Amino acid sequence: MNEALIYRYRSELSKDSSISGALPEARAATPKPFVKWVGGKSQLLHELRSRLPSDFEKSITTYIEPFIGGGAFFFWILSRYTHLQRIIINDANEALINTYKVIRDNPDELIDILMTFKAQYQSMKDEEGRKDYYYSKREAFNAGDATPVERAAYLIFLNRTCFNGLYRVNAKGKFNVPHGRYKNPLICDPDTIQADSKALANVEICHGDFAAVLKEADEHSFVYFDPPYRPLSETSSFCSYCEGGFDDNEQRRLAACCRELDKIGVRWMLSNSDPKGLCPEDNFLLMCEVL
Repeated sequence: MNEALIYRYRSELSKDSSISGALPEARAATPKPFVKWVGGKSQLLHELRSRLPSDFEKSITTYIEPFIGGGAFFFWILSRYTHLQRIIINDANEALINTYKVIRDNPDELIDILMTFKAQYQSMKDEEGRKDYYYSKREAFNAGDATPVERAAYLIFLNRTCFNGLYRVNAKGKFNVPHGRYKNPLICDPDTIQADSKALANVEICHGDFAAVLKEADEHSFVYFDPPYRPLSETSSFCSYCEGGFDDNEQRRLAACCRELDKIGVRWMLSNSDPKGLCPEDNFLLMCEVL
């Protein structure tokens, strides 16, 4: 996938960021993404943080991320900016949001189930046995009748053992990624789950349309948008993270929301692809500086 372009509100963000130096070294107890996610921003943290407002610590009290996904930038924000009074995350993927809530509220129970999955999966030495086990868990996940904690465990297990760590659903909203071939996948990472649970303690976790959480934004808010990327061509890329997808009409609606945020003085940053000439009327390039 091509590296994201970073868009920022041109009149509010300073080119001279007050943040300098290297990112802190990762530790076992540092909050970080608990799943692999297409479009994850772990490799772009330096780019993203350099484009935050220079007065972020002084004037921003609310952080909103309407497309949380794997949450790489979100977890970095949590670790760096402890002054924030309100943090809101959202995603249209209900299974993912359920997992965030379970990690916040029931980390120990989740770890117990994942450790069981890990032991059972790794006890199978032949590829066919592991493959059958994977598909049994995929079927159970898609059945939709598990408890919230079980569903969270299924999602993490499938994410760690499926092909390329993809999350993809079919037209019926059913997870359909095939089994991957990993010798020793990290099915359960107790340290990360516990660290994330503590970090999420006071976070408002929402499921629904991205525009809904924008109603909470004011002049002291900062919004980071990381939507499913627009395909670079009509046949490339995939964005089927949830039933219904995120098509060009949704991209236009997102652009309109950004214009509304401009009107009320809310600062925001957006990551997306740059499909030349695909839809010039979205006007992102006219309203933002491309870096």
